[in-house]
Amino acid sequence: MDILRNWFKSTFNNPQLLLLIIILLGLAFLLILTADILAPLLVAIVLSFLLQVFIDKCVNLGLSKILSTILVLSLFLLLTISVVFVVIPLFIRQVIQLTRRVPDFLEYLQQKGSEISSDYPNIAEILQPSEVISQLQSEVLGLSQSLIGSLGGTVVDLFTLLVYLIIVPLMMFLLIKDREKFKKWFASFLPRERGLSKKVWTEVHNQLQNYVGGKVLEIFIVSVVSYVSFTVIGLQYAILLAVITGLSVLIPYIGAALVTIPVAVVAVLQWGFSGEAGISLLLYAIIQAVDGNLLAPFLFSEAVNIHPLAIIVAIIFFGGIWGFWGVFFAIPLAVVVHAVIRAWPS
Repeated sequence: MDILRNWFKSTFNNPQLLLLIIILLGLAFLLILTADILAPLLVAIVLSFLLQVFIDKCVNLGLSKILSTILVLSLFLLLTISVVFVVIPLFIRQVIQLTRRVPDFLEYLQQKGSEISSDYPNIAEILQPSEVISQLQSEVLGLSQSLIGSLGGTVVDLFTLLVYLIIVPLMMFLLIKDREKFKKWFASFLPRERGLSKKVWTEVHNQLQNYVGGKVLEIFIVSVVSYVSFTVIGLQYAILLAVITGLSVLIPYIGAALVTIPVAVVAVLQWGFSGEAGISLLLYAIIQAVDGNLLAPFLFSEAVNIHPLAIIVAIIFFGGIWGFWGVFFAIPLAVVVHAVIRAWPS
């Protein structure tokens, strides 16, 4: 009890530490209570934070701040429009096409299960492949129907998407242009003695800017390389597989393992259990290996100096709390926790 009492006493007698706790709790409650209402603003803040990396690089090359802002925002808007009206419709179309072919894949597995049952009855008696595949078939068909329904709902919300395309870039421009004003306005509500909070913010800011900028470049490179590679070997649904392969780098280790499933399904649907399917999976494994061992270390270096086990725990923990978005933002949230732990007075 003395240890706990001393800890509380030292914590709440330290005004800077108390300020840090209040700021973290305040931001957490604000996000939880207003995330749905202020979603466009939150998106604009995240994206402006991302684009600031590229704006700073343009300024370092000699361009003015306003010209760098306009240039980067224009390129971002052009890329976003291309993705929304070209890549996403093609992506959705290929998802629906692949989903409708899943029964063919399950039927193929059923045939293979029957062959195993007839050729190896002792093994089949233990593994019961027919029952396993039947259960898998019912589960996958239900998932496929819900996926097609959710994609249809996404198309219906096109008007909301168009509103975002107008409001979010405008807010991003204002946030980037008046960045220093907003920082001073926010700082005006804080005490002058805030060295600990400033230390945490500086570390989080530097690591996240390096991480986010590098991660966007990594997704782009992996997606393009995957698309070219899958197209060269003639693998169907190249756009779909390339996009999800690129996005898999957002979830270290787990993402690469999960995306193996659709790559394997498409390869088996197209070629069966053959050499071509094996080549497809080998090519996918090479892309992931090169990304994990060469590309990611080159892009990030020591940008996010967190142990791999801590990253996996962060993915499991935040994913269990906030679902998909918890997994998506697991590493940035782990960076915040890591920075707080490092700055916490001993």
